[in-house]
Amino acid sequence: MKRFFIILVIIFISKFAGATYLLIQMDETQKNHLKAYGIAYWTLKQDVEVSWLLNYRGGSFLFQYQKPLESECTIRGVSYSIIADAQATAILQEIASPEVNMDEVKLQKAPKVAVYSPKNKQPWDDAVTLALTFAEIPYDVVYDEEIIEGKLPLYDWLHLHHEDFTGQYGKFWAAYQNVAWYQESVKINEEVAHKLGFSKVSQMKLSVSKKIRDFVMGGGFLFAMCSAPDSYDISLAAEDIDICSQMFDGDPIDSKAQSKLDFSRCFAFTNFMINTNPYDYEVSSIDVTNNRKADPKLDYFTLFDFSAKWDPVPTMLCQNHEKMIKGFMGQTTAFNKKQIKPNVLVLGESKANGEVKYIHGEYGKGTWTFYGGHDPEDYNHFVYDPPTDLSLHPSSPGYRLILNNILFPAAKKKKQKT
Repeated sequence: MKRFFIILVIIFISKFAGATYLLIQMDETQKNHLKAYGIAYWTLKQDVEVSWLLNYRGGSFLFQYQKPLESECTIRGVSYSIIADAQATAILQEIASPEVNMDEVKLQKAPKVAVYSPKNKQPWDDAVTLALTFAEIPYDVVYDEEIIEGKLPLYDWLHLHHEDFTGQYGKFWAAYQNVAWYQESVKINEEVAHKLGFSKVSQMKLSVSKKIRDFVMGGGFLFAMCSAPDSYDISLAAEDIDICSQMFDGDPIDSKAQSKLDFSRCFAFTNFMINTNPYDYEVSSIDVTNNRKADPKLDYFTLFDFSAKWDPVPTMLCQNHEKMIKGFMGQTTAFNKKQIKPNVLVLGESKANGEVKYIHGEYGKGTWTFYGGHDPEDYNHFVYDPPTDLSLHPSSPGYRLILNNILFPAAKKKKQKT
């Protein structure tokens, strides 16, 4: 009996002595995809290197086993497997095979994250802050003052969302000019602009846009959704041109504004028409919202397949357990394909609707990613709508694209193949 007990102990010890890796699968078997990203981020904060297994079981994570890391997975409700060293080696050998479209990317340092957001309460929510909060990834809120004061270099990653960088307050004037939140927003923006030495809010927003441009140029990572992508590029194209009607800045628009736009300054868009009608919610022809006829039940966009070994960057940004992603609306729902620069990389599009949803590009030493729409789990998100409860959508494919971008800056830089 004693000998039998000793044999059992030896078997038990041998089993767990070989259990040296923790695998977080990201395919359909994962119970909480969104919190899994938070586990990967938290693991990096513990100075443990994470392997992102591109295209392996939905973009799984692999790292050396430690009891606190396993406990954290259990606490957060994230599915995982404890595997032996030999199993981990076999997985990495499978991934390294030239015959499969997979690769291993090392994540080494948790990026410092900033979200560009006003300090006063807005009557809508930001999908990225919802995702960060749910995934338990820490972030700082910055706005115009912090950016003008030069604090962006303190961060690796910056997010822009429901913002208007043209100084037209989202063109909410026609519908909400007499509403308290709109009036407060105008008042606060004007006060901050004057405090920082600008005579107009549009001038302050342009300065902010240029600071963000410099942040990307120097190696920063920019992610933008909803109204931010097109209004940001418009602000750069319209430098020193008055494109704001009198109700926004106190004086008339430049009658030749359209002809003076310089598209070479834009990150993503070109040859667009600005919308100067103050009664129209739209800011330009970049957005497709007003002209689309999509059936909400059939509204999907498709992620492109990239070579994991040759194109690791777009592959990282498209990791998912689904390739067909539910569409969703926003102030800027999707982008007009004809007005996207030819050097821009399209990551996701709806051919049926003739629109582009998800794009990426480089600028200087950094990169930017633009994602159309407001909230991936709220098809029509209106002003005053309650925030999405992500506990009801823990495996949202649309939200996964946001969190791919969060981890992207943590990747060890690999020399691009030519």
